[in-house]
Amino acid sequence: MKILIATDKPFAPIAVNGIREAIEGAGMELALLEKYTEKKQLLEAVADADAIIIRSDIIDKEVFDAAGQLKIVVRAGAGYDNVDLAAATAHNVCVMNTPGQNANAVAELAMGMMVYGVRNLFNGTSGAELMGKKLGIHAYGNVGRRVARIAKGFGMEVYAYDAYCPAGVIENDGVKALNSADELYETCRFVSLHIPATTETKNSIDYRLLSKMPRGAMLVNTARKEVINEAEIVKLMEERPDFKYITDIMPGNHAELSGKFAGRYFSAPKKMGAQTAEANINAGIAAAHQIVRFLKEGDRTFQVNK
Repeated sequence: MKILIATDKPFAPIAVNGIREAIEGAGMELALLEKYTEKKQLLEAVADADAIIIRSDIIDKEVFDAAGQLKIVVRAGAGYDNVDLAAATAHNVCVMNTPGQNANAVAELAMGMMVYGVRNLFNGTSGAELMGKKLGIHAYGNVGRRVARIAKGFGMEVYAYDAYCPAGVIENDGVKALNSADELYETCRFVSLHIPATTETKNSIDYRLLSKMPRGAMLVNTARKEVINEAEIVKLMEERPDFKYITDIMPGNHAELSGKFAGRYFSAPKKMGAQTAEANINAGIAAAHQIVRFLKEGDRTFQVNK
């Protein structure tokens, strides 16, 4: 069987070596398509692949149509909105992610951005400290739990809301569980956002919700661009000179935000939550092992399409 690594942004060499060891150790063939510049290259490469490991690469209906032997796609990372799940299901292809493998990298970034924001983007002026402040974690999954752990080390009061995580699980971690997103935003001066981009969540972080936050508020978004109502965050920041927005996902209205809110807004040039050597290695090797277990044993533990 042929396993293809198709990555516009390549894995680190040590990750590729670990993937190769897992794949070839299972008696399968590994093929590489790295830094490709045209979709045509991807379509040609998938033609005889039984499995694909990807990162942020777009796997849509056209790719599935071209991949006649394809049985499984694994996204090395947590998010999988770059894969057309309906098309995958229609082609009888299993899609998986690698939950938790990038979580620590994203959590450390979120806390680093929080420090950067509260210290006025390191511009030399007097800022504030995180100790004793209330942090709200919106979605208490793999990343949210690690943010909570680090934030408690800073001496923050940590709260969380997750519609799908039992309050008891949150409370067992020494985190205060709240009953709604409204309550979280009303309570916490700092909010770290970790919700996925779904039909329910897109544009849900809006003026109504953010305006509930206390004075001196900061939103840190290392989740997804699509969950932010970008027009309404402009309206909020125009009315709230105390509000800061820090993100590693550049908004569509980045130029407007930069021009109007210098010193209160920062965006990284590209999404960088999982951009660490450790996360790169962990997610890639996990993807390889999941493919081997699926092809040899039918293990669908991390399947995200039905």
